[in-house]
Amino acid sequence: MNNSNPVGARQQGGALVMVIVALFFGALLTLAIKLGPAYIDDLTIQEALESLEGTDGLSQMGSAEVRRLINKRLSINSIRGFDAKHISVDKNGEFVVINVDYEVRNNLFANVDSIVHFQHEYKLKGQ
Repeated sequence: MNNSNPVGARQQGGALVMVIVALFFGALLTLAIKLGPAYIDDLTIQEALESLEGTDGLSQMGSAEVRRLINKRLSINSIRGFDAKHISVDKNGEFVVINVDYEVRNNLFANVDSIVHFQHEYKLKGQ
């Protein structure tokens, strides 16, 4: 029963692979935790802007009124830290064209940052 390949020798290096896998999934989890809220906020901003479609008197509102309406909806949806200067409101006949162009910067760790850029255009028609 002299085995030239003991059980411990076959399992050598398994711990290193597990550490590498754990580090990889830890990095993915960190990215999801840091970047996820920016995408969730962007989806909420999109829903708030799309909900303006069919608003009474939207076509007759000035850009300041439309911007105030947008800020009110974003405040209701708990979107904080979003600056209204990233929203441009233009009129195109009976349509109101809303452009949203902004970026979110996050610190991932130490001196490594991420920048996520969002850009949307909406052509809305009020009642």
